[in-house]
Amino acid sequence: MSLKEVKAYFKQYEMEVRIIESEESSATVELAAKALNCEPERIAKSLSFHLEDRVILIVAAGDAKVDNRKFRDEFGVKAKMLKGEEVEPLIGHPVGGVCPFAVNDGVEIYLDESLKRFQTVFPACGSGSSAIELTIPEMEEYSAYMKWVDVCKGWQE
Repeated sequence: MSLKEVKAYFKQYEMEVRIIESEESSATVELAAKALNCEPERIAKSLSFHLEDRVILIVAAGDAKVDNRKFRDEFGVKAKMLKGEEVEPLIGHPVGGVCPFAVNDGVEIYLDESLKRFQTVFPACGSGSSAIELTIPEMEEYSAYMKWVDVCKGWQE
């Protein structure tokens, strides 16, 4: 169902044909990189968190990990990821297919600085076997992001 909603979302921009559907799972960074024949760091993973009474997504590079201190400095609270069973009801996409497109109302989206080093990245499209290749300006345009943040570590080494 979620892939269908993402396709409908991109259809309004005549971009639904750019969605890549694979026979192979792309539900993890490693599986997605293999299915898409790209470097794991170019997978734009969407991480979901509770933020007081809100839910947020942070889209980060595949090799980035959330830095608790940076997260607290940016958002004023400790990073608390959604539990697996909370993801689909709160975000609108299942685990493995979470993306910053066609999310539930009220979900805030942030793009992490770790993405900026790439010409293109591959976010999921609502299922564990779909993705789309987007430039960074396209990620900004189509994700309805709030702002860029610097809350990750491990990608600058």
